[in-house]
Amino acid sequence: MKNNDRLTPDEERLAKMMKAMGNPTRLWIMRYLTEHPMCITADIVEATPLAQATVSQHLKVLRDAGLICGTVEGPAINYCVDDDNLVWFQGKVQELF
Repeated sequence: MKNNDRLTPDEERLAKMMKAMGNPTRLWIMRYLTEHPMCITADIVEATPLAQATVSQHLKVLRDAGLICGTVEGPAINYCVDDDNLVWFQGKVQELF
């Protein structure tokens, strides 16, 4: 990619979100979080055949992409979909098509 072909900051943000959503497990986690807001990692682990470390890694990718957020509750983090960022993502995807 040449310097004049670089993505805009919004395009970079969109690409990061799309990459995060491109993994079937992370897509499933996003759906789970929309149906079970404010759950902890252990809740997600219970609903999957995945190890806790694997679920934590997927949550980190989703969080780094801005698709989910977490609130610290004692020793655990309650995860939920980041509604504002999800609305932004949906709008940008819609613009593409």
